Amino acid sequence: MLPVGLLPAIGESFGIAGSATGLLISLYAAMVAVFAVPLTLSTTRSPRKPLLLATLSCYALSNVLVALAPTFVVLATGRALGGLTHALFFSLCIGYAPRLVPGAHTGRALVIVASGATAGFVLGVPSSTSLGTALGWRTSFAVLAALSFLTLALVAKLLPPVPNDRPDRPPSTAGARAALAVVVASNTLTFLGQFTLYTFISLVFLGAGARPALIGPLLLMCGISGLVGLTYAAHSLDRRPRRTSIVILALVIIGVAVLGVGFSRLAAVCAAAAVWSAAFGGVPSIYQASAVRINVATPELAGAWINSSANIGIAGGAALGAALMPLVGLGGLPWVSATLVGLGLSVVLLARKSFPSRVPPQATIIHSVQDRAP
Repeated sequence: MLPVGLLPAIGESFGIAGSATGLLISLYAAMVAVFAVPLTLSTTRSPRKPLLLATLSCYALSNVLVALAPTFVVLATGRALGGLTHALFFSLCIGYAPRLVPGAHTGRALVIVASGATAGFVLGVPSSTSLGTALGWRTSFAVLAALSFLTLALVAKLLPPVPNDRPDRPPSTAGARAALAVVVASNTLTFLGQFTLYTFISLVFLGAGARPALIGPLLLMCGISGLVGLTYAAHSLDRRPRRTSIVILALVIIGVAVLGVGFSRLAAVCAAAAVWSAAFGGVPSIYQASAVRINVATPELAGAWINSSANIGIAGGAALGAALMPLVGLGGLPWVSATLVGLGLSVVLLARKSFPSRVPPQATIIHSVQDRAP
């Protein structure tokens, strides 16, 4: 998501319109959407930790390529490589977490994993935006590459290995597969709505009257707000998963709608963005936990479907926003966003089996490292 705050600067460097540079996010997300499931299936028998280290290595190299890109085509190639490695990385992470803890704590474990992504919003996007504004957007990607190599070293040293055999589970049924498909559908709609607007959030702030120097701090505000939703999910997702899902998605819709109403007033836009961001901080954990708990696939494969569908939403949202902006303007995008997230919430309301009120009993049978300890 690093380009979100740097789209104007990147576009200016290569003479590309702001709406077109948003397609850098679509390209990255499209690679994840297309390759997450195939890569996960093709690496089923590979040891988890070495595979995770390989994805981190490729990701670091992709950011080096972007930082040094002499043309927009080379930059897009680096983003595509990053998306390809991301396709496997998040599936591995979503599968790693349930194998590290007892099954009854799957939701909280996945919230902890999701907190890494939220920290990226809290620290990565605003700090890289501020750094890029001060020293150029290439510097932001160079710093990201350096931090990626550091992360690679820390993972190699600190992360324990986990088994990659299939967890015990009941035989697959058409009903369970359908329940997973419903989770995937709701996830796609929600992310489609989110990124129809969020891809262009820096342009929204500018259009509401913010100075360019304020974009980084405003994105930091959005990221910090996301910790609220993440904390709420951590405390309630294992106890009241259905209510948690409904509350969080409803607040996303409210925040986006208020932003649409107050679009011309910077104070109103900032307040609405804070509410919207706070709610969305808990969204990834909702769908990750729901998919894993259906227990119709390995945690990695369930994570791959969530990873893929989320990035279908991200790619589609960025492309949809770019296509609609010339027609409805920035002020019209919040209404499209709220409608799409509303459809995602409607799926949750209708699908009690996919989004149950209590954690299903089979959610406790996933093998973990602790379960296997002598």
